[in-house]
Amino acid sequence: MRLVPALAAAAVALAGCGGGDPPERPPAARPSATPAPSASPEPAPRRARLRAPRCRPEVPECARVSGRIVYVERVDPDGDGDLHVVVTDPRGVTLPGLTSIDVSKELRPRRDPRAGERAAAMGPVQTGSFDQSQIHALVFRTRR
Repeated sequence: MRLVPALAAAAVALAGCGGGDPPERPPAARPSATPAPSASPEPAPRRARLRAPRCRPEVPECARVSGRIVYVERVDPDGDGDLHVVVTDPRGVTLPGLTSIDVSKELRPRRDPRAGERAAAMGPVQTGSFDQSQIHALVFRTRR
């Protein structure tokens, strides 16, 4: 019999724990005909395409090119320090859609470009060491 009052007291104590009203929920969103305005992220500004430099009248058999680099030869086998780059371009000089560019040591950028970057060049078309047509760059620019 002594157990009944103890159990009753325990039941009352447990019933009192965590009591009170349930927490209020925020009101449900109501559909509307026009959505509420929200800030939209600004699109990243598109960088202008790297344009091919214009050919100069005094350059015989001049060609110009602008495109994405697909191949870079950093160390030239003949050892004269120039850089060879192949770019994609619809006007392809070496092959349809591809142009090889021979960049002299004097025009070589401080940081060699990498495949995937953009390059633009202008210069006379000359025959390379594998009898391929290539641009001997008088102007050479790159962009990441």
